[in-house]
Amino acid sequence: MATITPFIVGLWRKSSAICLFCAAVCASLCGNACGSDPAQAQSNTRTYTASAPDGMAVFRKYCIACHGADGKLGLNGAKDLSASTLSKAERIQVITNGRKLMTPFNEVLSPEEIQAVAEYTLSLKK
Repeated sequence: MATITPFIVGLWRKSSAICLFCAAVCASLCGNACGSDPAQAQSNTRTYTASAPDGMAVFRKYCIACHGADGKLGLNGAKDLSASTLSKAERIQVITNGRKLMTPFNEVLSPEEIQAVAEYTLSLKK
């Protein structure tokens, strides 16, 4: 029994050291966010904002099959976007509601994506 008692005391001391080490690590990782200063804790949080849609990416995903990468393909009666005289507002209307064989995209794309595609198609003009 005399040899077991020092062993148990030594084990407890090692465990205590490990517990104290873990507590110190947790406290240092937590920093001021766990403290009593809510303003400091709030400044440590990140805020994310949605970025504007990429008109080129949306065009490549939905429009390239008929209009082609340069807007000149004309498949299934698609108009040559490089020669189009439509204004941005008119392009938005056509993309939203469709025209002849063109699919209306009002239920597929958000208004922001439609606007981004309309702006991108303007860059395809000759």
